[in-house]
Amino acid sequence: MSDCGCDKARKDLEEYLRNEVCKTEHADIKEHLDNCPACREEALVATTLTAVLARACKETAPEQLRDQVLSRLRAEQAAHH
Repeated sequence: MSDCGCDKARKDLEEYLRNEVCKTEHADIKEHLDNCPACREEALVATTLTAVLARACKETAPEQLRDQVLSRLRAEQAAHH
C-alpha cells in the first residue's frame, strides 16, 4: 500500500521547517504541502509554535520577578554552604 506522501512529509517536516533538507527533498515536501491541506495545517501549527517559543525566549522577565528569583537562589546557595 503506497501513501500519498504524508508519512514522508511528516517525518521530514521538522528538518524542512528549519531548512535542513536538501534542495530536491525541499521541493518535494513543498509540493506535497501545497497539495495536502492536512500536512499544510500541521506545518502551520509547527511554524506558529516555533515562532511563539522563539519570541518567549527573547522576552525579559519583569524586574521584580527577576529580583525575587535571584534572592531566592542566593538564599538557597547560602543555605547549602
